[in-house]
Amino acid sequence: MEDGQVNANVREVLINENGFCILPSQLFCNVAESAKRNCQDLNIKLEEIFKQIIDSTLGQTSEKAFKGLFDDFDVSSNKLGSTLQKKCETLQKLLLGVESFQVSDVPGASRDTFGDAYEFLITMYASGAGKSGGEFFTPPEVGKLLAKISLQDPACESGYKEKVGSVYDPTCGSGGLLLKFAKILGEENVDRFCGQDVNLTVYNLSRMNMILHEIPFGKFDIYLEDTLLRAAFLPSSPDSVNDRFECIVSNPPYSVKWKGDADPTLINDPRFSKAGKLAPKSKADWAFVEHALYYLGDKGCAAIVCFPGIFYRAGAEGQIRKWMIKSNYVDSVISLPENLFFGTSISTCVLVLRKNKRDAKVLFVDASDEFVHEGNKNKLTDENIGRILALLKERKTKPGKTYLASLEELGAQDWSLAANLYVQKEGNEEEIDIEALNREISQTVQQEEKTRAELDELIKGLGF
Repeated sequence: MEDGQVNANVREVLINENGFCILPSQLFCNVAESAKRNCQDLNIKLEEIFKQIIDSTLGQTSEKAFKGLFDDFDVSSNKLGSTLQKKCETLQKLLLGVESFQVSDVPGASRDTFGDAYEFLITMYASGAGKSGGEFFTPPEVGKLLAKISLQDPACESGYKEKVGSVYDPTCGSGGLLLKFAKILGEENVDRFCGQDVNLTVYNLSRMNMILHEIPFGKFDIYLEDTLLRAAFLPSSPDSVNDRFECIVSNPPYSVKWKGDADPTLINDPRFSKAGKLAPKSKADWAFVEHALYYLGDKGCAAIVCFPGIFYRAGAEGQIRKWMIKSNYVDSVISLPENLFFGTSISTCVLVLRKNKRDAKVLFVDASDEFVHEGNKNKLTDENIGRILALLKERKTKPGKTYLASLEELGAQDWSLAANLYVQKEGNEEEIDIEALNREISQTVQQEEKTRAELDELIKGLGF
């Protein structure tokens, strides 16, 4: 079909099915073929194609999903080359390089393979992006653990929900955590994928990720805005139940600054008001947790990756923590292995929140040894994930691995949620031979006295 044959009816069908219209000449295969013969002004051609794709969505129900999608695609960037010719040649190499990779030749290739390839490239970028890589990307296996935790439901025969109304990530980054639900349940078993992020680049990455994984444009809502200051999915009323989320997963940025008590009006925000204190200006961690809790449905579950310090620090954080524990929203705390994430080697924790808990206790799980070493990082295998999920399901004390703490015990620890206070590793205490230790100390003291005497003789010999 030629461009001129795309009439109004064909255009309407394309937009209804895909959300946008792309002309035959603008298809990748045709653009690449044209670039082989002539790459002159290739940057301008690509820019025009991107513009026409977005323009085709204007006034359509798909406009919100596509608007500004290519804003970060700078086809005239100096990073591509110092001259127009070099820029076009670089773009030509990129197009032909992608064309040479035949996705259909990949063993087990499916319609989702291209989306998986995109996610792989995001992974590779994150691994080389240093600290910033961890700000928008969560390792896939950690995402799988979070999604499976949020889907756990003892009321279901399998122990897990098989269909959910809505999933939400308030700091969605590149969208990988949301897509885990499509992988686990199938896209058709999730009604809505919702997310928000303050960073323009990752906002566009997440929408592109949805599109390439064939999530229909009518099923995902991703917003660009500061989650804490301008929440995108505010319920119709503070008491509303129906427009909250069934599953929430999140890996919020660790200890970032926010307005906090510099803006006294924030204490009136229903997300933050009940604790009686705002999270510190220099550490917004608990503000993200409170935000997630507010959006959580009465029968839902939230699984949030957290920096360990928030579980024992005092002050405003301690008060928020106390309120959340005494309100019986904290279901579990899981200590993960160190060196799982890009940009940091610290061990992190998963905070699990529920509004319909089975008891008035908190389960602590030490999963710090649940990993395999791969390259220069640690990684969770399916076996590791399975064992962690089994411990959550059992929900009982297992010496050296888990501890089910009562509210009285938590209060006695000043409402700390640090797992190592409750789970004592077996074999941690090495047996000490006191007599041998005393002999070693005595020998060390004697050697120190001998060295000091030799030093005094040396100083005297120098005439001091």
